[in-house]
Amino acid sequence: MVRNVLTYLERSAAQYGSKTAFTDEDTSITFAELMDSAQRIGSFLCEYSNNKKPVPVYMKKCAGEIAAFMGVVYAGRAYVPIDPEMPTKRVERVLHTLEAELVIADEECKEKLQEMGYAGSVYLMTEMKQHDIAEQKLAEVRRSSIDCDLLYIIFTSGSTGEPKGVALSHRAVIDFTEWFSKTAHFDATTVFGNQAPFYFDMSVKDIYSTLKNGATTYILPKKLFNFPAKLFKYITDNEINTLAWAVSAVCLVSKEEVFEKVLPSTVRAVCFGGEAMPVKLLNIWRKYLPDALYMNMYGPTETAVDCTYYIIEKGKEYTDPFFPAGNPCENIDILILNGDREVQKGEIGEICVRGTGVANGYYNAVEKTSEVFVQNPLQSAYPEIIYRTGDIGYYNEEGLLIFAARKDDQIKHMGYRIELGEIEAALTDISGIHRCCCLYDKSADKILCVYTGSATKKEIVMEIGKYIPKYMWPNTFIQLEELPINLNGKIDRVKLKEEYVDG
Repeated sequence: MVRNVLTYLERSAAQYGSKTAFTDEDTSITFAELMDSAQRIGSFLCEYSNNKKPVPVYMKKCAGEIAAFMGVVYAGRAYVPIDPEMPTKRVERVLHTLEAELVIADEECKEKLQEMGYAGSVYLMTEMKQHDIAEQKLAEVRRSSIDCDLLYIIFTSGSTGEPKGVALSHRAVIDFTEWFSKTAHFDATTVFGNQAPFYFDMSVKDIYSTLKNGATTYILPKKLFNFPAKLFKYITDNEINTLAWAVSAVCLVSKEEVFEKVLPSTVRAVCFGGEAMPVKLLNIWRKYLPDALYMNMYGPTETAVDCTYYIIEKGKEYTDPFFPAGNPCENIDILILNGDREVQKGEIGEICVRGTGVANGYYNAVEKTSEVFVQNPLQSAYPEIIYRTGDIGYYNEEGLLIFAARKDDQIKHMGYRIELGEIEAALTDISGIHRCCCLYDKSADKILCVYTGSATKKEIVMEIGKYIPKYMWPNTFIQLEELPINLNGKIDRVKLKEEYVDG
């Protein structure tokens, strides 16, 4: 039984030592090198710091950064990914929440920390990797570790914009990785194309599936997403066969002319999540790569990456605008609650999660944790924490979970209770709309639609009446080249609201 993720690394290093584990534009690292560097970093941390506080890793995304993460784990601590692209104020809030006494950094980020006036210790990863391996000390740390120890903390903003540190355990990530690897048929021949930043929990799929299976992960150059044809060529040239991407990334390159120009023929699996995936955009992938596995995955950061999944059936025509969220992942249970009551099939309610994958809570934020990590109201005989997602959903006739909207996306407009998600679903069905986001201006009692695509306002108005009643129609349409994406890889609704509602 695997109780610590380091077992994955050590097994793969023993079996595939000289094989490339992670690679980026400039560097690569084998499993043997990864384990060696991680043990040296872990030994360094054990010598220079003897507490168990989480360790922020503040550096440019690269293959070597995984060694820093694993080094923190060897020291019996949880790592916290921070990226140079994060706004300074956000980094400061994260470090404050963590009460961070030390940070692992690269040269660029060390300078940033000095400019911020950070008072703790800053250690360069390049120097930490030169430390001798303290085998006895690492063994002592390992003996005292248990599977419910924290593995990582990932900060998510949510709708408020205030970062909250979601704390996940080894057990939660191991449980997910075992299930994901089995369901998607990963093995040593799997080659991942990593898109998600390491501070986004979707990257956990790439990292731990690679470590468990002796696979390889290519860190895709971010700039290539602005040139989809070049991105597809890079994928094909490097024989990348598995993509675990945010929906926003999949949508960005979902253009027929790109597939006509360069077919990413090596791809055999596309797993996506973070937001609802428009059927019409994935159908482009399905048309050109009909034999690939397509898996829709749903789950908030407050669970170990995902808690439900749906495998798209080959050859099936889907009439709804979005794919189902599907069925619970292994060892996860989904409750749909209306208050403290479980709803009937077809009835709408709040999606709640119980099981191993549920996070420990928000780090150093007891009050925020107690608001959403709550006692299961369906039983009172013993303590059992569930996570209230704030998402609204229901079970369809096939017993599949359907994501409907965010709880805070319900508005009252012209006397009617309206779900903004329902309007977005209707607009997504219109052929000239690529992606869209609906906002509500309460002071003016107006619904705004911000969208990408070729459709004009006149064309939208002519079509929308087929799907929703007039009282739900947006009052204003704003056409953009691209929708802004937040740090969690989703449409940045906060930014859009600031610009078009509060601005």
